[in-house]
Amino acid sequence: MTTIKLSKTPINTPSTGKAPVRRADPTKRDRTKAPPKPVIRSDSAEEMPRSNTAKAPGNKPTRDSKPNNRTTPYTSNKAPSTAKPDSARQRNHRHDGSLREDSQARPARSQESTEARPAKSPNVDTRTTPRASREEPQYRQAPRRGGKARDGYDANAPTYGAAAKAAYKPAASTVSDDLPRLSKLMAERGLCSRREADEWIVNGWVKVNGEIIETLGTRVAPDVEIVISGYAKEHQAENVTILLHKPVGYVSGQAEDDYEPAIVLVHPENQWEEDTTQKTFQRGFLKGLAPAGRLDIDSTGLLVLTQDGRVARHLIGEDSTVEKEYLVRVEGELSHDGLTKLNYGLSLDGVKLKPAKVSWQNEDQLRFVLREGKKRQIRRMCEMVGLKVVGLKRIRIGSVTLGKLPVGEWRYLRPDERF
Repeated sequence: MTTIKLSKTPINTPSTGKAPVRRADPTKRDRTKAPPKPVIRSDSAEEMPRSNTAKAPGNKPTRDSKPNNRTTPYTSNKAPSTAKPDSARQRNHRHDGSLREDSQARPARSQESTEARPAKSPNVDTRTTPRASREEPQYRQAPRRGGKARDGYDANAPTYGAAAKAAYKPAASTVSDDLPRLSKLMAERGLCSRREADEWIVNGWVKVNGEIIETLGTRVAPDVEIVISGYAKEHQAENVTILLHKPVGYVSGQAEDDYEPAIVLVHPENQWEEDTTQKTFQRGFLKGLAPAGRLDIDSTGLLVLTQDGRVARHLIGEDSTVEKEYLVRVEGELSHDGLTKLNYGLSLDGVKLKPAKVSWQNEDQLRFVLREGKKRQIRRMCEMVGLKVVGLKRIRIGSVTLGKLPVGEWRYLRPDERF
């Protein structure tokens, strides 16, 4: 039996044992060199004498003196021109060197067509829609040539608050701008505050002449019929009004000059034990709780804090006629003519004051009943007639009195009480 040994070495493998050499494909471009750049011949080059174009310095041969077997669609058989060296050309490694026979050379622009084209003036706005004001930045202008405008962009849409954006409707309105807004009309009729009106409109709780209005800023006629949903009335019933006996040293509103606001006294430990409302205190009652009528730092007495916009408007609105009663301890001499001036005849900041009711409570204390509340009004009135205020206490607002409420404590406004 004869054993034959086969060799796995390919026949074309060199006997040296080295790896086979991959031969270059002659159809592919050598990527170590830049591709030839197309040369566009002009008409002026054709008219040049062949003898001039053939001349070249001895040490710098022309481009055509170098043999080149490849041609490009832009190669011309006419007289050659001087080209840039390969090192100065831009490399384009994506070009594979294949020929594109369907490509056509771009014709050179003639001088006549260049002169026929009008020159563009640098100060002329050639856009479709010119800018309304050149002082206005471009990003604040309405978009041009489609874009956002084509997709329904509205430059007049509100940019304030999520509620306003949700309630905004871009439909064109034919209502006159002279008509009052619905929220203002609701506040004037005493239905709610303007803030509450905006919230009710967004929630769809307001009907005008039988139609639900959900768009903020809607203008209506002054004599329209407004119907409020029961949901809005339930929401309004949850608002609380608190009566506080403010001590000296607390400010009515926001903290100022290291003095604490009076609202810090509203917590369960300070609730009056004789409060008959049987309402459980919740921290949510402090949200939106604001003073309806102020007392300065040196004054004490009845302070109303409320979440109900109707109460605030009734007490401190421009057309409010609610009486506020004060007991004022004074020092100094007051003539009969001075007492008459306190009742009527004084002016503050150039504005004549409304008539007041001022009388003696005892030998060193006056009783004031006012229908307005300017800043430090009573103290300034007393200074005008030669008196100095040493103590001021508010004991009544409308028909609600301070009563036996201790200093620093508070109670809820009872359902049967009205200002």
